[in-house]
Amino acid sequence: MPQTTDRPEEAALRDGFRQHSSHWGVFTARMRPEGLEVRPHPGDPDPNAILENFPAALRHEARIAQPMVRRGWLERGPGPDDRRGRDEFVPVSWDKALELLAGELSRVRDRHGAGAVFGGSYGWASAGRFHHAQSQVHRFLNTALGGYVRSVNSYSSGAATVIVPHILGDYEDLTKHNVTWEQMAEHSDVVLAFGGMALKNSMVAGGGISQHVERGAMERARARGCRFVLVGPLRSDLPEEAGAEWLSLRPNTDTALMLALTHTLVAEGLHDRAFLDRYTTGWPVFEDYLTGRSDGQPKDAAWAAGITGVAAEEIVALARSLAGKRVLVVVAHALQRAEHGEQPVWMGMTLAAALGQIGLPGGGYGYALGAIGYYGRRYNAVPVPTLSQGRNKIADFIPVARISDMLLNPGGAYRYNGQTRHYPDIKLVYWAGGNPFHHHQDLNRLRQAFSRVDTLVVHELAWTATARHADIVLPCTMTLEREDLGASSNDPLLVAMHKLAEPYGQARDDYDIFAGLAERMGVGPAFTEGRTSRQWLEHLYERTRAALEAIGAPAPGFEEFWQQGTLPLPQAPDDGGKLRAFREDPEANRLSTPSGRLEIYSETVARFGEADCPGHPAWLPPEDVPRAEAPLVLVANQPATRLHSQLDFGGHSQDSKHRGREVARMHPADAAARGIQDGDVIRLFNERGACLAGVRLDEGVRQGVVQLATGAWYDPADPEEDKSLCVHGNPNVLTRDVGTSNLAQGCTGQLTTIEVERFDGNLPPIQAFRPPQAA
Repeated sequence: MPQTTDRPEEAALRDGFRQHSSHWGVFTARMRPEGLEVRPHPGDPDPNAILENFPAALRHEARIAQPMVRRGWLERGPGPDDRRGRDEFVPVSWDKALELLAGELSRVRDRHGAGAVFGGSYGWASAGRFHHAQSQVHRFLNTALGGYVRSVNSYSSGAATVIVPHILGDYEDLTKHNVTWEQMAEHSDVVLAFGGMALKNSMVAGGGISQHVERGAMERARARGCRFVLVGPLRSDLPEEAGAEWLSLRPNTDTALMLALTHTLVAEGLHDRAFLDRYTTGWPVFEDYLTGRSDGQPKDAAWAAGITGVAAEEIVALARSLAGKRVLVVVAHALQRAEHGEQPVWMGMTLAAALGQIGLPGGGYGYALGAIGYYGRRYNAVPVPTLSQGRNKIADFIPVARISDMLLNPGGAYRYNGQTRHYPDIKLVYWAGGNPFHHHQDLNRLRQAFSRVDTLVVHELAWTATARHADIVLPCTMTLEREDLGASSNDPLLVAMHKLAEPYGQARDDYDIFAGLAERMGVGPAFTEGRTSRQWLEHLYERTRAALEAIGAPAPGFEEFWQQGTLPLPQAPDDGGKLRAFREDPEANRLSTPSGRLEIYSETVARFGEADCPGHPAWLPPEDVPRAEAPLVLVANQPATRLHSQLDFGGHSQDSKHRGREVARMHPADAAARGIQDGDVIRLFNERGACLAGVRLDEGVRQGVVQLATGAWYDPADPEEDKSLCVHGNPNVLTRDVGTSNLAQGCTGQLTTIEVERFDGNLPPIQAFRPPQAA
């Protein structure tokens, strides 16, 4: 009997599986009588277990079944209301919901203008390039209103996105077209990872990811003799395959350590003076600061030891060991999600420049390598499908992490990137995709901020805290319930995302919701361009198909592609990007900084005159430091069992909890001092709020530090209280809502200070995943 030669994915399709994609991996799935069955893409060497959240989430009671309107808004009309998040909801028909919303959008536009509408959607809703919620809502607002107030930058990299153009050039090139995992595996002698490269972060990529290569690359590098040094308070921030040395230091002191390493290199003549002279500007000014000539304080190892908690002899030994090696300096996103977050980004580049490594294969500066799955990979040689958002005629914007400031202080002045700006007066917030009760800090303050607007509109598939605070809640489909195209500019696979299940209840695609609204507002044809969802997929696919055809690569028509399920995409050479070209010829390939060079001292930043971000990298002590009433440092990092807060009710996320609550980790010595044992439930608290969490004791957590991942759905014990205990373990009831500096105004949610005690009372029930009361 002849044997089949089917590829694994072909055999899966024959068995009833269909292709789909997510931010955490490409996969196939099929519906069976007992539920959804999911299998990872057969070509993925290290699949992401977050895929296992899908089966239980698909038909979970947390899903929203029909349009809902908050009782107070329905009865009294739009306006500020502190009942948001505490009120009942009234179910309405789709016609009624769209009629109400179209009327409210028209009212705000006609009375206040489009500049009174905030299009708050942050992204990450699904991997699909057409049903991309952020693009859909912004396209709709541009079409129906002429624009909206937008946000810029991200919670993940708010400080870095602003400082990098001043000192190094294009941010996208630094992260996406620079040092790759392949280069690390083949060329790096030392990887000095400030904040680590945790696989839980790089397992996720916007637009989807078909091959998780990070673990294998570190394993190959180590086998070749590469030395990994993890600098940070959590030993788990590099995988076991890296075999890393752990240099545990106090959180938010990395800049001081980098300064001391650089000081040792300079003091012992181990720095690359020729590289600094040819490729950088401002080194003499910075050197005066480094050596203490300008302020009387040398930034040497003895000075840094008192700040970082790392012994001076360890610092000196590490610095000496770097000289003459192919060194890759990595600075994690986490470091700049803290007070003065611009400084470790800037100082990491300066340390790499002092070593003379920038632009070399496997060496130099790999900012945020490992932070997201599409960093450290080759670009595709052809464009991927992208939905146009249209033109936004409103110029106003805010840094994304300043939403509470905006809503609480309309007209107020603030500094950003050398400008004095003023917050707009927002009457309506429209959110589709993203959950600010995950991303934002000081949730009690965020609750107050949302009480100030006239109307909050939310598209959501489940009853997140954001949906519970809305006035109009429109149920949208989950990615499994619609067709789409999955693609990333750095992943070599275009995926036909087949529909796997019917919509939950009355849920509709975002596109269909906006098409209905656009029709009621008289702009239907302009929004839809006369296309159905399937016709949009064909239209967006054509751009990629034509580009493939132009370079002689396989370019099947849409129907053929849709049937085969995936399409390999050719990738560009691993050429090191602009930094490699700059090193090869700094005059012909100038960087996009004002000087065309690496700016160790920036005249532009210096002219801004910001005390919290001077003209060169510097050690600026944080304000939020351990003290008697809050002696522990909380590290509120990204979760391992879900993307942000998505599908927290899924099976994989739920299996990681303890007694239904998120799990915190702390050092056994800190626990013993407080009478806490492994498996207890603890109360974490400070002046801003409190939450409950299960606890695991772990010697891989630095003493004096508690780690609690973000993403547990906010679940107040008593919604009527302004500072109610979150019983589920959301650390953002504790974090501070302040900017990184006047330069970037980035998020500082990674770190804060707290106290911890054992919780001995009756455990409150978890209500986060139960629908709110309906009138």
